[in-house]
Amino acid sequence: MEPFTKLTAIAVPIDQANVDTDQIIPARYLGRSREQQVEGFFHDMRLDLNGRPREGVTLNDPAYKGAQIIVGNHNFACGSSRENAVTTMVDNGFRAFVAPSFGDIFFNNCFQNGALPIRLPTERVARLRVILHELPGAKLAIDLAAQTVVGPDGQTDKFDIDSFRKDMLLKGTDSIDFTLGYQQDIARFEDGQRRDMPWL
Repeated sequence: MEPFTKLTAIAVPIDQANVDTDQIIPARYLGRSREQQVEGFFHDMRLDLNGRPREGVTLNDPAYKGAQIIVGNHNFACGSSRENAVTTMVDNGFRAFVAPSFGDIFFNNCFQNGALPIRLPTERVARLRVILHELPGAKLAIDLAAQTVVGPDGQTDKFDIDSFRKDMLLKGTDSIDFTLGYQQDIARFEDGQRRDMPWL
């Protein structure tokens, strides 16, 4: 997993509250390979029934091309527990999400996939979305070590993050890698258990 340290990138605003995981990747894409799921990214929000880009959707605006940050609204990525909601966005180039609140399962899945969900106050997130609409292509600067987000207006906002999750992201480590770091201890425990409790 790629470490997350600093990210300065174009941010795209999504004003809708309660964006759910089925909007991020519709269920009909879940049986496909991860590579094929990429095209499911906000498919029904971005495209009409004929596959044409919908007017007024920021994700279709060329000014936001190459965006790596989404600035959302309340309860971003709520709904079902599909991890694909994170992986399809990561595979489409997104590494960070800023919102007042997130769906709990999505929030937790982000850390397992090298993505950073950032909670900021409602008023500040709303202001960032306004700025990003006014200045399409504007960038946010995120510094995980310092736990800061700098907006296009120059304002710096601090965010909270669990210290363990922060360390894992900085190192590019997921829970499996973390567990494998204790392989020798696990082997010693299992050897002792076999010796002391051979009936198991």
